[in-house]
Amino acid sequence: MTISSAFGLNGRRCVHAVRLVGRSLLFLGEALGYGFVPPLKIRRSLEQIVFIGAKSLIIIFLTALSTGMVLALEALHMLRGGATENILGALVALSIVRELGPVLSALIVTGRAGSAMTAEIGIMRLTEQIDALEMMAVNPVKHVVTPKIVAGVVSMPVLCAFFDVVGILGGYFVGVVIYGVPETHFFGGMTKAVAYLDVAGGLFKSAVFGLAMSWICALMGYTAAETAEGVSRATTNAVVITSIAVLVLDYMVTSLLL
Repeated sequence: MTISSAFGLNGRRCVHAVRLVGRSLLFLGEALGYGFVPPLKIRRSLEQIVFIGAKSLIIIFLTALSTGMVLALEALHMLRGGATENILGALVALSIVRELGPVLSALIVTGRAGSAMTAEIGIMRLTEQIDALEMMAVNPVKHVVTPKIVAGVVSMPVLCAFFDVVGILGGYFVGVVIYGVPETHFFGGMTKAVAYLDVAGGLFKSAVFGLAMSWICALMGYTAAETAEGVSRATTNAVVITSIAVLVLDYMVTSLLL
C-alpha cells in the first residue's frame, strides 16, 4: 500500500466516522424534539416505563442485595477492629450511591431491556413495519423511538434509587444483623458521610446512562440490516457499545461532579 492510498483510506474512515456521529446526533435530536410535539405519546411512554422499569425490579433487587452484602462483608474482613464499626455504613452507602448503583443498574437494564429494544425495532425494520408507518403518514421516530428514550430517562433514576436502598439494606443485614455492628454506628457513619450532592449526582448519572442506553439501542435497531443476521448483530453491538458508553460516561460525569 502506497502512502497516498493509505492517506486516502484513513481519510475515508474519518469521513465515515464523522458522518456516523452526525447521523447519530441528528437521530437523537429528532427523537428528543418529538417528545415536545403534540400529540404526545404518553400511553406508549408509560408502556415502555413499565417494560424498562417495573419489569427490571426483580433483577435489580437481587443484584443490589448481593452487592451490598458482599461489599459489607469485604469491608468487615479488610478493616478489622473498632474503626470498622464507624465507617462501615459510610463505605457501603458512598460506594453504592456514587458509583455502583448508577453503573450496575445501567448495565443490567442494558442487558435486559436495551437488547430487547434493539431486537424489537430491528424486527420492525426487517418485517417492513417501519415502512408501513411511513406509508400511513406516521412518523416512526416519534411513534417508536421517542417513547423508549423518554422511558429510559425516567426509569433509570428510579431504578438507581431502588438499587441504592436495597444495596444499603443488604450491607445493613450483613454488618448489623450478622456481625453485630451497632446500628447507631452504621447509620451514624452513613448520615455523616453521604451528602445530598452524592445522592443527586448518582441520580443524575443514571439519567444520563438511561438516555445513552435508550438512544444507542434504538439507533442500532433502527439502522439494522434487514436480515435476521443483521438484527442479531445489531443487538449484540448495542449491548457492547452501550456498556462501553456507560463506563466512559461514568468517568466523564464523575469528573464534572467532583
